[in-house]
Amino acid sequence: MSTLKQKLSGINRLFLVTVVVPTLLAILYFGLIASDVYISESRFIIRSPQKQTMNALGAILQGAGLSRSQDDTYTVHDFILSRDALQKLNTQLKLDERYRDGDLFSRFPGLDMDDSFEALHRYYQKKVSVQLDTLSSITTLRVRAFNAEEAYRVNQMLLGMSEALINQLNERSRLDMVRYAQAEVDAAEKTAQAAALAVSRYRTAKEVFDPEKQSALQLQQVGRLQDELLAAKTQLAQVKSLAPNNPQIPVLQRQVGILESEIRKETAKVAGGERSLSNKAAEYERLALDRVFADKLLGTALASLEQARNEAQRKQLYLDRIVEPGKPDIAVEPRRLRAVLTTLVLGLIAWGVLSLLIAGVREHHD
Repeated sequence: MSTLKQKLSGINRLFLVTVVVPTLLAILYFGLIASDVYISESRFIIRSPQKQTMNALGAILQGAGLSRSQDDTYTVHDFILSRDALQKLNTQLKLDERYRDGDLFSRFPGLDMDDSFEALHRYYQKKVSVQLDTLSSITTLRVRAFNAEEAYRVNQMLLGMSEALINQLNERSRLDMVRYAQAEVDAAEKTAQAAALAVSRYRTAKEVFDPEKQSALQLQQVGRLQDELLAAKTQLAQVKSLAPNNPQIPVLQRQVGILESEIRKETAKVAGGERSLSNKAAEYERLALDRVFADKLLGTALASLEQARNEAQRKQLYLDRIVEPGKPDIAVEPRRLRAVLTTLVLGLIAWGVLSLLIAGVREHHD
């Protein structure tokens, strides 16, 4: 009989330790001590007109000329939870002071009394959560605070800083793309100017405009002189055959000599010495080819610059607010009744398991 009483006494003490005491502590804490926690929630999506999507929501967004940009969404997520975002929030909203209003177990600093910025950052990451729906790419931002106004202000400011980050990324991307293309245009312009100046200097130095065209004109002139020479020789031959002593014969002979001399002179201008057009044509063609190549390079660079500007516009990111930050009118956390019931259930489970273990050990010992 005494052994049974001892067993019941042991079980009652175990029930007291595992069930009654934790439940009473939970009722005390969640009923009287735990601070109210207000949650401000907002939702947004990062969109880009360049990337394409294939699901239903993507089709809707694509109909508006935009598509989801999930990769850039993670960038915004990391920024929201970063030390930089916390630093800006703490500078303007004094979060390290606002979060001191909670109870002993939920406020900042905690029981360790560590009020460093690193401790604040760890605490901040518990109060701010960012969740991404991978199907719709919609991000849900939740901010917890001990005051409804503070939760709303932090959420609003985080969205504003995220939009500023997106604009900064847009500007940096646009400037980088356009700056590189503009540098290519500047280099091509210098090359084209140098090529044109080289052609101009060569024309001035060699007293030639276009050897090929000028050669064609010179050859036309030689052709006319040859026609005249042929006509003069024909006339001279006819006169000699009809009247060998005709006084016109010396005149025609001088005319033939003059024409032959002019033909040799004009031919020498086209092909002959160092100052001939044929000798100048090779160097001129090289310079002209350099100029044509430089002009084409400049045209390509200008087209690339225009394309870079258009591409920069297509790469623009947009942060669209789907749900604006809400100002909570009641405290959502802690869920007091659920917490107490959870403590009671866990205590009962622990009491049952420990009771079976103790009974097994005692039975094995007996």
